[in-house]
Amino acid sequence: MGQYDYDLPAELIAQHPAAERDASRLLVYSRAQGTIAHHIFCELPQLVGGDDVVVINDCRVIPARLYARRADTGTQIEVLLCEQCGPTRWAACVKPGRSCRAGVELRVADVRMVVRAVREDGLRELEFLCAPEEMQRMLDSHGIVPLPPYIKRPRAASSAEDRARYQTVYAAQGSAVAAPTAGLHFTPELLATLRARGCDILSVTLNVGLGTFQPVKGDDARQHHMHAEHAVVPAATARALNLARGHGRRIIGVGTTVVRALESCLDADGEFHPFNAATQLFIHPPQRIRAVDALITNFHLPRSTLLMLIAAFTGPAWRTIYAEAIRLRYRFYSYGDAMLLI
Repeated sequence: MGQYDYDLPAELIAQHPAAERDASRLLVYSRAQGTIAHHIFCELPQLVGGDDVVVINDCRVIPARLYARRADTGTQIEVLLCEQCGPTRWAACVKPGRSCRAGVELRVADVRMVVRAVREDGLRELEFLCAPEEMQRMLDSHGIVPLPPYIKRPRAASSAEDRARYQTVYAAQGSAVAAPTAGLHFTPELLATLRARGCDILSVTLNVGLGTFQPVKGDDARQHHMHAEHAVVPAATARALNLARGHGRRIIGVGTTVVRALESCLDADGEFHPFNAATQLFIHPPQRIRAVDALITNFHLPRSTLLMLIAAFTGPAWRTIYAEAIRLRYRFYSYGDAMLLI
């Protein structure tokens, strides 16, 4: 997987968001012309067509990191919720995990949870012994924003900045444990401007999981076990996309998660269908992306499945794009700058 490696100066990994959401820089790459231009994200409405269709991922990030204590010994346990298995049941990464065998009880404030099983992948299945509403109140009051590991924070409660900015302004559905970061640049005003220009804005939901940060190991991408994420493409969105395609309108995906959701519901004839299931779709060269005509995305980690998806969209030009972004000191990863690939 060395062909998907690149060297990034550590100081280019954004530790905080831009002062304003739409003040991030925006690199624009034309696949047809092979050219690169540089803009600010707030200029996006001038860069899209009046009849374009913009598809967003409206998943909501939950404060998924908890510091619990064992009910019997008082030992502090770090819990990172990874995958919802039921109304009050989650698969979680638990540290230290060795002592958290099945049957061990943990507590956060007045909420109890029990380790019901230890999975083969090392995750613990936890059941919260309370109503879903009480569990949600506990997460809101004691949970910590699950920032990715390359964003350094003290081991403390989340700042107001992270609680507000590691969430899109249109977050509405689901229980993601990582943000669809391409959407972090949008403001309500920017969305209103796009609509005023004639753009339709459609929603899908893909609950982003921690596997999004997992690098591909080994030399054969086909051997990589892709993490599963639950995706919902509503029937109204599928119908609108089919209608847009029929009228030759351009579809712009906001983020790699939108691409994965739409490609999962696209049939061999290019028709979109409603979708409500887990997807393990892994998009990498030499596969082609058919669901979108343009893509808004952030800059991604080396050897990641996200970077390989970008390579499937741009071809080898991704190296030129990234080299130019590094040369001009763009900010990288979740809180960093963005690209518009057309």
